[in-house]
Amino acid sequence: MSSRVQLIMNGREVRERAIRWINKAPAGTRVEFKPPQRTLEQNDRMWAMLTDIVSQHDFGRPYTTDEAKVVFLQACGKEFTVLPTLDGKGFVPYGQSSSDLSVGEMHDLIEFMFAWGAENGIVWSDPKERREQAA
Repeated sequence: MSSRVQLIMNGREVRERAIRWINKAPAGTRVEFKPPQRTLEQNDRMWAMLTDIVSQHDFGRPYTTDEAKVVFLQACGKEFTVLPTLDGKGFVPYGQSSSDLSVGEMHDLIEFMFAWGAENGIVWSDPKERREQAA
C-alpha cells in the first residue's frame, strides 16, 4: 500500500478492503472519514452562477469568477487568509478549495448564491436555474 490512499465507499468489496487495511495498519496511522465530495453537476452549476454574477454585478471593480468564488466561500463561513506573493508586490488568497466541499456544503453554497443573486438582481443564464428560482 502506498503512503496515501483514498477509498470511496461504493460497495461491500471496498468496505472489506478498508477493514483489511485498518487491521494491518501500524500504530499511529491516520484514518479520515469525509462525507461524499461535491458532484460535477454542482461544480458546473457553481461556475455558471459565478459567471452570471461577475458579468452582472458591480463589486466596485471587475471580479474574475475565481475571485467571486473566494468571496462566496468566505461568506459561507469557509476560512481564508491572504499570503504575500514571493516578490512582495501582491497577495494571494489561501483557504479551502471548492473541490474539497462535501455535497451538503456545496448545496449550501449554491443556495446562498441563489439567495444573494435574488437580492442583487442577478438573472441566471441557465434555464434550469431560472425555473428553480421561479418555483
